Amino acid sequence: MSGNGTTGDDPLQTAVWRLRSRACWVDAAALLPADGAAPALQRAALLVERCLYTERGWQEAEDALRIAEALAHGDEERGAAACERGQLAYAATLHRVRDRVDEARAALGRAAALIPPGSAGRALLDFRRGLLAENLTRSPQAARAAYRRAHASAAAHADQLLLSFTWRHLAGLALRDGELAEARHGFTESLRIREELGYLVGTAPALASLAETEEEPEASRLREEAARLFRLLGGVPTWLTHQLTPQTPGAATA
Repeated sequence: MSGNGTTGDDPLQTAVWRLRSRACWVDAAALLPADGAAPALQRAALLVERCLYTERGWQEAEDALRIAEALAHGDEERGAAACERGQLAYAATLHRVRDRVDEARAALGRAAALIPPGSAGRALLDFRRGLLAENLTRSPQAARAAYRRAHASAAAHADQLLLSFTWRHLAGLALRDGELAEARHGFTESLRIREELGYLVGTAPALASLAETEEEPEASRLREEAARLFRLLGGVPTWLTHQLTPQTPGAATA
């Protein structure tokens, strides 16, 4: 859930980004070198993200994560691997595959002890601690504080993709509190960033969330566009099935 979506002159990372943004996580992971701690961690992150968006590929993500954990050296790499471990446990609990909330909490706590404050990896960690607080432990105040820390750090490190997530989740909390103008602003910013980056798999959720703050006919137009992208990507992300049903407005998931 981190990255700028721009990869400079690195053709490999450009290809990985394009596949990832179009929900082709397995193909993106297959492009990465077979050896080295950094490629192993990136492969694990891609496959963990696939689990969250598709509710599939749990064993592949677990296998990739074990390799990344084995190859990690130094506190930041170990912390990043622990952060992915926490995210995989979070996703499994969220999608009711298995209750792994204690594992998620422990892994993110381990990551917090390893990743130094002020580093780029800390922003992603804070965001994921916010997800845990919002969606599993139902602590909106703790979630908001974590999202705000992540938002400030993502801005400081120019991590545009992560900013799209922090805008979106802060807006979701604002919407729950009845702060419609604040929610609309946050969802609009999230959508703008994702469209600029070409993050197609995240654009449909952003459209659907913005629709919750708009009146007709704009709300229907946004939902129709979200549904078109959702169908284009083969029903990914899976949670949009419920969010795009008018009778059951969905909460932001990622």
